[in-house]
Amino acid sequence: MSYYNEIKDNLINNEVYKRVKDYSKTRSDLNTYYAVGKLLSLAGKHYGEGIIKEYSERLTNELGKKYNERTLRRFRQFYEVFSINVKWSAMPTKLTWSHYIELLSLKDINEINYYVELSIENNLSYRELHDKIKENQYNRLSLNTKKKIIEKSKLTLKDSLPNPILVSNKSNIEVINEKILHQLILEDISLFMEQLGIGYSFIKSEYKIKIGDRYNYIDLLLYNIEYNCYVVVELKVTELKKEHIGQIGIYMNYIDSNLKQINQDKTIGIIICKKDNRFVMEYCSDSRILSREYKLV
Repeated sequence: MSYYNEIKDNLINNEVYKRVKDYSKTRSDLNTYYAVGKLLSLAGKHYGEGIIKEYSERLTNELGKKYNERTLRRFRQFYEVFSINVKWSAMPTKLTWSHYIELLSLKDINEINYYVELSIENNLSYRELHDKIKENQYNRLSLNTKKKIIEKSKLTLKDSLPNPILVSNKSNIEVINEKILHQLILEDISLFMEQLGIGYSFIKSEYKIKIGDRYNYIDLLLYNIEYNCYVVVELKVTELKKEHIGQIGIYMNYIDSNLKQINQDKTIGIIICKKDNRFVMEYCSDSRILSREYKLV
């Protein structure tokens, strides 16, 4: 069997098809590269590892430089990763080849599948996907959350909240108090909400509430459309303390009593702190209160 001629025919047919039917060229690319990857895998088993170099030299001479050795190895890796772990007919073709190049840098198929789903659900460009991978988003999720993702169980807001939460600090400002941390977050509030997970919308910074005859200010009041609830965020530049739990609990109860509608779920509280304290959280009786560390990047 001439693996080379079949590989060459596949690549030529794909180039012709893309010119005629530009609207579906992404699907054609992925199907072609998967098929070529399969042929390269079979050829390697039959003729040895050196066949990649030989085929790349011939294809480069006949079809151009873009089918170099590195590209052929990616095609083969593409096939070998997804043929074993995912039924090809069910593979998402909403992503481009550029997306898959980013994904092939990963070793863990569960991590790859996580970013595939994340890219599709949030319509991420391949550059945005690159940023998510660079931020190590998957590995900032808890082991329990990863297990739920693998088992395709329903996630809660708590599950989707990574640790640590990354806060952009492009000016390398020294964070010495909560006001500065607050300001850094507000400089790119959209990015901050993306760090928390999906479905967040911004309501107000320093949201004023009146408890008795005194005014208090919630650092950030958000709403999560996905989980249909208000989210109170308090910022601390110290280790988590028990009094932080009491403070945010009061704020959450206020929102539930004064803002929450009957068709909305109870308010969630997130304390973002310099250092978590598992002993404090262990004895926190309110499961709606969550704590996460922040990291300046």
